[in-house]
Amino acid sequence: MDAIEAHARDLGVNLSAVDLDSIALPPAKTSVSSGFRRVACDDEEICQKEDLPEPEVGLSNIVVVDNLPVVAPKKYEKLESVVRKLFSPYGAIVVFWMPTDPETQKTHGYCFIEYNTSQENLLKWLTDEKAIDQFVIWAGMFTEVYWNDAKRVMPQLVCQKQYWTDSYVQWSPLGTHLATVHNQGAQVWGGDDKFLRLMKFPHPKLKLIDFSPGERYLVTYSSEEPSNPRGTHTVVLNIFDVRTGKVMREFKGSADDLSTGGSIGVSGVPWPIFRWGGGRDDKYFARLGKNVVSVYETETFTLLDKKSLKVENVADFSWSPTDPIISMFVPEMGGGNQPAKVSLVQIPSRQELRQKNLFSVSDCKMYWQNNGEYLAVQVDRYTKTKKSIYTGFELYRIKEKDIPIEVFELDNKNDKIIAFAWEPRGHRFAIIHGDGPKHDISFYSVRTSDKASRVSKLTTIKGRQANALFWSPAGCFIVLAGLKGLNGQLEFYNLDDLFRFLATAVTSVHEMENGFQIWSFNGEKIYSYNVSKDQFYQFQWRPRPPSLLTPEKEKEISENLEMYSKKYKQEDRDVLDENFQHERTRRKQLREEWKRWVAKWKQQHDEERQCRMALRGGEDSDKEEEYQGKEVEVDEVVSVIEETLAFDLDQD
Repeated sequence: MDAIEAHARDLGVNLSAVDLDSIALPPAKTSVSSGFRRVACDDEEICQKEDLPEPEVGLSNIVVVDNLPVVAPKKYEKLESVVRKLFSPYGAIVVFWMPTDPETQKTHGYCFIEYNTSQENLLKWLTDEKAIDQFVIWAGMFTEVYWNDAKRVMPQLVCQKQYWTDSYVQWSPLGTHLATVHNQGAQVWGGDDKFLRLMKFPHPKLKLIDFSPGERYLVTYSSEEPSNPRGTHTVVLNIFDVRTGKVMREFKGSADDLSTGGSIGVSGVPWPIFRWGGGRDDKYFARLGKNVVSVYETETFTLLDKKSLKVENVADFSWSPTDPIISMFVPEMGGGNQPAKVSLVQIPSRQELRQKNLFSVSDCKMYWQNNGEYLAVQVDRYTKTKKSIYTGFELYRIKEKDIPIEVFELDNKNDKIIAFAWEPRGHRFAIIHGDGPKHDISFYSVRTSDKASRVSKLTTIKGRQANALFWSPAGCFIVLAGLKGLNGQLEFYNLDDLFRFLATAVTSVHEMENGFQIWSFNGEKIYSYNVSKDQFYQFQWRPRPPSLLTPEKEKEISENLEMYSKKYKQEDRDVLDENFQHERTRRKQLREEWKRWVAKWKQQHDEERQCRMALRGGEDSDKEEEYQGKEVEVDEVVSVIEETLAFDLDQD
């Protein structure tokens, strides 16, 4: 009774004013064992028919947050709002409880957060002590995730599922989720080695997906063919919250409305249609329209300031990978009377940070360095006669005051540019250029030895069969690749002393050599995985999130790598010894199997001796020394050809 009275006080109910005898309960059954009355529920019949979900048992979906500030009641709501904002990205919060002191009404400095589902350790794979990478392959009916255990010269299977995807698989940008694409929508998987399904995103006739850089949102795409032959495809785009599965915004329209700019994906629509900006905060996304760049903010999923950014004749735009800055290219207008221009615009203020007019421009391509420190603009220009084109580059130093621009050209500015690539997290870039069957590869740095801010050429590698550049994710290593028509030739270059692996793959374009190979940084093939015929579809490394180390700590580790590597070198030796022992054991087993096989057939041979002698009239054919060998020549007519020849009898 004391508990009932206490609960009534909390609810503001005065029990002394309630006539308990006047309350009539409905007919009920009495439990003999307990003596309590059992009151029938209005929904009891429904509850008996339905399979109700069992309540989740345990504390796996509850988080305790400690070391919060102790605040008075007037700051309670503000603190709750801040904590919710910090923890809502990790799932849907269903209960938030921050206890208070009954006397002072102040908080205790901690709170309890309950999520709608158990919170899997989505980063468990990063806890591997040896920091081994993972990759996923799709081959035949199976999709498989492996550890790249290069030291053991073979991949280690993590998870295998049959019919895991209908179309393709895709890692999220930070490697947290694995997404599978199906006809009825997408699904994301993660957590421990079992890869549990975390969320479903319904979208009929789904064709393409794209994650935001911070993995908070997933864009899904589908298109339907027009009923009228002269019509255009109908495009449907949904933006989902990855953690809750909620549709944040739907876009629907014709393919013509969305076909401006970008590389063509499906149904004539560029993909991705939306380009994410503002770093991993996922605050903004944008798309290119006719004379506009439409920027949306994710707080309301509406146009920023309720209007698009009007830029007449805009042809392309690109976000800084780290900051809310847009670079835009506008071609020449009015027959060349109005020059082309490249502009840098700050979002959300729409302030123009820098603008550069360009003359006699044929085309421009923009390349951001992944730290957002530099922007390289490749400018293709007409000669004075406009019969040919030459190329130059303009380098924007984004982090420096007033964003200075430096112009530079190749030694032969008439060379065709085949490929351009920044070194990740670095200050170097590489360019493939040339017109012949073999190309040159030039390396540049935006820093000099005295740390002055100017572009300098490091070296040029002459005459290589290469048309693509692949930097290691951490920089330092680069592969010059001759893809497609250049027979898959690979050249490995090391610009520093770090270690990475490279994977090359041949998918189901033909029925030979399908599979993948893993290479070391110096071009040594470590192991290969072959798939028969046309059953290999996809290979993809699992991305890693950025390092938590500061640049200073990374530099200190790099400079003292020999000291840190002693432990791992010993581990490598132990693995080699273990591999050697395994190989010795394997060879010994093969030798023993051979001996058993020989003994088995020798025994059978001995058991059949009497049978052989009987067949040979009592002669023991096993005693080879009792026989003499003779050489006998036998003439055999192979064929006879008869042919009638005409002779001139009068000929002398």
